[in-house]
Formats: sequence, structure tokens, C-alpha cells
Amino acid sequence: MGSKSAEKHHALCIPYPAQGHINPMMHLAKLLHARGFYITFVNTEFNHERVTSSGGAIELKHLEDFNLESIPDGLPPDDCQTQESLFDATTKYFLSPFKDLVSKLNGSMEVPRLTCIISDGLLNFTQQVVEENGIPRISLWTTSTCGYWGFLQYPAIFERGILPFKGLSLSLPHTNTQLSLSQTLITWFVVQRKVLENVYPINSNCK
Repeated sequence: MGSKSAEKHHALCIPYPAQGHINPMMHLAKLLHARGFYITFVNTEFNHERVTSSGGAIELKHLEDFNLESIPDGLPPDDCQTQESLFDATTKYFLSPFKDLVSKLNGSMEVPRLTCIISDGLLNFTQQVVEENGIPRISLWTTSTCGYWGFLQYPAIFERGILPFKGLSLSLPHTNTQLSLSQTLITWFVVQRKVLENVYPINSNCK
């Protein structure tokens, strides 16, 4: 590793494995790279293969100090990569390979030590890794401010009994999976709302 690369800040960027999350993270990574950061961009092996086989990574090959890495998503090869299966995979299978990748990067003489980890707001497992390694984490939320504010109202909607809709049959296809996903997201939104309230106190008249 050259002396100039060794002096650079090193940001590891890991998006949620869906196109609407990967693109904003890539834009941010390119902006940081243009400002002098060494970038490690992490996709799942499935998405990494799609990007490289389609030629989407050609422009990145010409960028010095912009590294592409991948981790397994833990899903079988014949999985349809639905939103339900992807979300389930991020909570069950991503932590271990991600920890291994962080250890590999920090133990390498070829790249600078990690300065920060920028992870999608849905990838909460990254918090455990940064705490274990003493690395700052930045959480990127890829939806609009209006959408984020709407999501923060989910707990209140359930508390007031607006959801789930009365009379909803539990025998509907995939209902159990969807309810499990909803409960997981609700828990996440409660935590995120508390974090947001600590930074930007919420006016009770706006609830």
C-alpha cells in the first residue's frame, strides 16, 4: 500500500441488498471517494455477481482506492430474493461474514484501517460490529424525510388500534411471515424514534 493510501480515511459502505438502497449508497460512496476517502463497498455475492456480469463495475475499476467486496446472503441459490427473504437473511446470516470482512480489512497491510462504517438504516447488525471494534457508524436512511416521518408513526398507529385491520384473516398466504416482518420493523421504528427525539425533540402537537 502506498503512503498516500495509508493516510486516507477508509469508509466501508454496506447497503441493504435492494436496488433502491444500493444506488443511494453508491452515490454517497463516490462523493466520499471524490473527497479523498478510501472506499470499500460491500454487496451480497448475489448482487455483486449481477453488477460485475452486467458491466456496472467497469467504471469503478478505473478508480484508485475504490474496492468492491461481497459477503454471502445465506439464501439458497434457487431463492427468489423476495423482500421477506432478504430482510430475514439480513437478521440471521449477515453478521458473521460481515465481522470476518471487517477483521480482514483491519488486519490487512494493503488498505488503511477502517475510519467508519456507513450502513443502511435497516442493517442494525452492523451496530454490534462497530461497538466490538471501536469504529464509528453512520446510518444512511435512503427514503425521503416525509417517508421517514411517516414510518416513525407506526408505533402510534398500532397503539391506537388502527392496525392491524380488524377482520384480517390469519390464513392469508404469507400472513405469518408478513406479520413477523411488521413486528420486527415496528420494534426498529420505536428505537429509531427514540434516537430521533433525542436529537430533534418532537412537538406533541405534530404527532
